[in-house]
Amino acid sequence: MTSDGHPEAIDPQPHRPTQAVVLAGGQGTRLRPYTDDRPKPMVEIPGTGTPIIGHQLAWLAAEGVTDVVISCGHLAEVLRAWLNGAELPLRVEVVVENEPLGRGGGLKYAATSLPRPDQPWYATNGDIWTRFSLRGMADFHTERDAVATLALARPRIPWGAVETDEFGHVLDFIEAPPSPYLINAGVYVFSADFAGMLPERGDHERTTFPRLARERALAGFPLPHGAYWRAIDTAKDLDEAARDLAGEA
Repeated sequence: MTSDGHPEAIDPQPHRPTQAVVLAGGQGTRLRPYTDDRPKPMVEIPGTGTPIIGHQLAWLAAEGVTDVVISCGHLAEVLRAWLNGAELPLRVEVVVENEPLGRGGGLKYAATSLPRPDQPWYATNGDIWTRFSLRGMADFHTERDAVATLALARPRIPWGAVETDEFGHVLDFIEAPPSPYLINAGVYVFSADFAGMLPERGDHERTTFPRLARERALAGFPLPHGAYWRAIDTAKDLDEAARDLAGEA
């Protein structure tokens, strides 16, 4: 234990990060009215009594993270008040963007507050609920000698699909089939020098990531079979997350 009562990171693999950035500055307009009086990460998943950010911090702590920097913007005081009153499993520092910097600029700004700037770090969007092995992702990142690695999810298509044969006969109806494409799951592993490659303002997915991809320094980690992942964008997503949780009980 550290002097302030938090667990000390003990990991035989020094390449595995023990620090993370959570991007929690979005306004969450598609989640209104839930986000009228709180930022999106403070929306509770029904049946849990815990906001999205609480689930994220518990997951990060379980994966060996001891320090988190949360980058806020919209209604930051609501998030800060909850953090001040909660029993947290790790150390948290809140930084506030006084003006929108974009995802890349927000990451760069938050990274300046990481306690160990010479070590690798995780990052995650503040509006996802997921459970998978971050340690495994960190090992994948190191094995590929990547500068940045992004988790890749295969979402389910929100509509039913129709399967036909080559003659146009309908063979089957498939409810919410998995997408044939992988998407950016909003969870990352970054090497220590990645922060210096980020733009001061703007989106790293349009600047830094394409450059790293050309240099073969960007890796994609497919989420393992059975890993849970859901982006919380709408009220329907909240309801489905609650049903997922009830199904596990």
